[in-house]
Amino acid sequence: MNQPRVIFMGTPDFAVTMLKTLLTMDVMVVGVVTQPDRLVGRKKILTPPPVKELAQTAGIPVFQPVKIKQAASLATIANWQGDLIVTAAYGQILPESLLASMPLGAYNVHASLLPRYRGGAPIQRAIMHEETETGVTIMTMVKAMDAGPMWSSCRVSIAKTMTYGELHDQLAKAGAVLLKETLPNILAGTISPIEQDHEQVTYAPIITKHDERIDFSQTASQVCARLRALYPAPGAFTTLSGKRLKIWLGEVFEEGGEHGEVGQIIALPSEGPVITCQVGTLLATSLQWEGKTVQSGETFANTHRHLLNAKMDRIDQEVND
Repeated sequence: MNQPRVIFMGTPDFAVTMLKTLLTMDVMVVGVVTQPDRLVGRKKILTPPPVKELAQTAGIPVFQPVKIKQAASLATIANWQGDLIVTAAYGQILPESLLASMPLGAYNVHASLLPRYRGGAPIQRAIMHEETETGVTIMTMVKAMDAGPMWSSCRVSIAKTMTYGELHDQLAKAGAVLLKETLPNILAGTISPIEQDHEQVTYAPIITKHDERIDFSQTASQVCARLRALYPAPGAFTTLSGKRLKIWLGEVFEEGGEHGEVGQIIALPSEGPVITCQVGTLLATSLQWEGKTVQSGETFANTHRHLLNAKMDRIDQEVND
């Protein structure tokens, strides 16, 4: 029997792990669809998606449509004569006509325990909401986003100090194992999918600049969760007298009590600045002024004694990007 012809669609590092796994399986990856190259960083360097780099190294044809729904894009994909599609964090919604054209179906590896956290940022949103568990689900793709029947899932615990980067890597490894176990069973017809409980749906919209702004009117625990959810990229920020200050990492210094005004630096111990939240206080352990290098909390505290009792700008005062 000929190997099934797989068209893989994905863009970031999470998808790289899935493509690597497919390349070890008894399938033929005949083409890779990924997002266009993007300008990255302050120097605006045109950078290919991680999936593109792997595909080119493996000698697999790569297609980077700006809009996959356009007729020319669909025609290019049709020329690969795929039997099935596997996606992982691709970044565009596939048209129904493309899904229906695959004789063996279209499947998505999604980094959450569906039906919770449908959408483009399930890992970050799970951390922001202080979940203690998440996972990976493999489902059939349908018109509605992340709403198709589920073939398999696995659970991954979220440690209290876990960052987005750390959880991403754990979920990628778990997803790769799940894909390697599940796809052969789907193709062999030895397992059946189950429908999602649509009454339990929650969503995970993509991260915006608004999400990156630190809101000190939240609890210290919520602020810390936001920092972890946005680390190592893009990071969370506040402003002080109109000057942008990223707080990369922090921890809850005190969980309750009254400690001055919200957003105020009330202490500068050796570990770093202590900032008042609506409930509790935050110890900032890694900070960076815009255009400057990252500083440890200790270095910041030692070099910014003059900022004791200074107050962060309110969100409605912060500079726009």
